[in-house]
Amino acid sequence: MAKRDKLSLDIFWLKDKSLEDSDNLPEPDILAQEITDDLQTAIDQFATVAEGLGGGASA
Repeated sequence: MAKRDKLSLDIFWLKDKSLEDSDNLPEPDILAQEITDDLQTAIDQFATVAEGLGGGASA
């Protein structure tokens, strides 16, 4: 894909309306912890699915 002519990865037009008021964002350490918690929850859920499929995932 990167070898295509006129390839632009400019995504300025993608806007998240929830970030319009960026002055009220949580502190970076809090935001990082929330992201970590969400990712761990997703990993745990995926591991459960994998085990149900007989894959026996380990986290």
